Amino acid sequence: MPETFAPRPYQQAAIDKLTEGWRGGQNRLAVVLPTGAGKTVVFANLIAAMLPVASGRPLVIAHREELLNQAADKIRAVNPHLRVGIVKAEKNQHLDVDVVVASVQTLAVERRRRDIADIGMAIVDECHHAAAPTYMEVLDHFGAWRGLPAAGFTATLTRQDGGLAEVWQDVVFRMDILDLIASGHLVDVKGKRVVVPGLDLDTVHTRNGDLADGELGTALEESGAAKIVSEAYLEHAADRPGVIFTPTVASAKNMAEVMTDAGIPTGTVWGAMPKDERAATLARYQAGDLQVLANCMVLTEGFDAPWTSCAVIARPTKSAGLYIQMAGRALRLAEGKKDALLLDVMGASTRHKLASIVDLTDRKIAAPKDGQTLTEAVDEEEAQGFQIGEVEWADVDLFHNSDVHWLQTYRGTWFIPAGDTSYFLAPGSQPGQFLIRSWTKQTGQIRLAPDPDEEQPQELAMLRAAMFAKRRAAHLSLKDTRWRTAQPTSRQLGLCRYRRIKVTPGWTAGEVADALDIHTASAAIDQWVEAAAAA
Repeated sequence: MPETFAPRPYQQAAIDKLTEGWRGGQNRLAVVLPTGAGKTVVFANLIAAMLPVASGRPLVIAHREELLNQAADKIRAVNPHLRVGIVKAEKNQHLDVDVVVASVQTLAVERRRRDIADIGMAIVDECHHAAAPTYMEVLDHFGAWRGLPAAGFTATLTRQDGGLAEVWQDVVFRMDILDLIASGHLVDVKGKRVVVPGLDLDTVHTRNGDLADGELGTALEESGAAKIVSEAYLEHAADRPGVIFTPTVASAKNMAEVMTDAGIPTGTVWGAMPKDERAATLARYQAGDLQVLANCMVLTEGFDAPWTSCAVIARPTKSAGLYIQMAGRALRLAEGKKDALLLDVMGASTRHKLASIVDLTDRKIAAPKDGQTLTEAVDEEEAQGFQIGEVEWADVDLFHNSDVHWLQTYRGTWFIPAGDTSYFLAPGSQPGQFLIRSWTKQTGQIRLAPDPDEEQPQELAMLRAAMFAKRRAAHLSLKDTRWRTAQPTSRQLGLCRYRRIKVTPGWTAGEVADALDIHTASAAIDQWVEAAAAA
């Protein structure tokens, strides 16, 4: 076996866990490895280990051409003596080969899958898709529910619902990204927020558990996000090759156009793009003619460009799995590469809990400070004696279920508007502890709330802040007041025009008031919280 493809210790551990599980009577088993951990190396070596004892040929199933080609190439590199055939569209190389690598779309055609005989093991790449009916039908045909050894590989098996638990009986091996960073197999990562003031994510509906792509793309374009992203890229990543993830083709093209105009050569790729054009664009990125690739969610899987050191998440998401797929494109090792940078595009949101850099690890940690790497954040918490895995700065459900109308500043501080005065929760010295502060719009002053200056648990701090807000202006701070459902006033709309706050047609008076409150409170409160943290 070539030395470069000998399995690393953790890769061998994954292989051992799979074979042990199969011997123990479970046949549909999954392995979760972060992007860049070398899952194709794992299953290529798994094939080598299983060939002497398997009852038939290995079948590798994937859903994209890039994944098929990568799998075939890696299997040949690890096992040069094996004949590897690809079954996809016009290709039908399943006769007289030792390993079959096939597209799930092609195997969905009954005639095509019936042609392939003598399968003794199935491997599913990006197996978080396996609950889809097509995968289930294909796996059932080859015997996955009748004892055929089956292994699934992914970076993002984060759900136990949605049918995945019916496909995979157990996750036998899981590697955390922090472990791979610590062992030097991935680069460390840091994140920066790119705040787009006009991007109101509360206007975007949720479909299938995540923000609707079309609405999100429109919101990004109308808010002028591309210009702000280009400015942030020039400030923080001017010397980095990168990828931008967007929800629609139109928003990807818009990003590329604005970035290029700003002096950052940027190309665009998308799923329905002609193959030759897409290959040419990727080649230009590899050659350095393009510094950045903007894409409509096609580079989340099967994209191998280890020199990439910046990922722009211009597709805010509620899915930790999707965030991991996007961010992982920038974490691979490359010569001269020291770390990765994530630029998270943020908008105003009180209804959505969005994935962020902390979702890259299974350990629960507080969000890193601006510019701090993930491992630096963990080291700091450990130095302060915090118990990794038990850190919770805020229980978001408590805010959403309160009778008081809590809002969030652009940088995430929770506050209650009560007329000229707003009450907000400032982070305490330890996770779960908060201080209550008030901000007065007219004077701009931030003061102690009328209470002893003591850190309090979140629920108690919320109750006290709500009490102060109700005393001052209950009709403005409660969720169910009648005025919130009325039509916005001309004064409200005039203030929005003056402050360049985009108002979506159909907004109520309450929704317009929220946009105004968030806009005016964010500058003062966010600056104060940042200064207090640095002090």
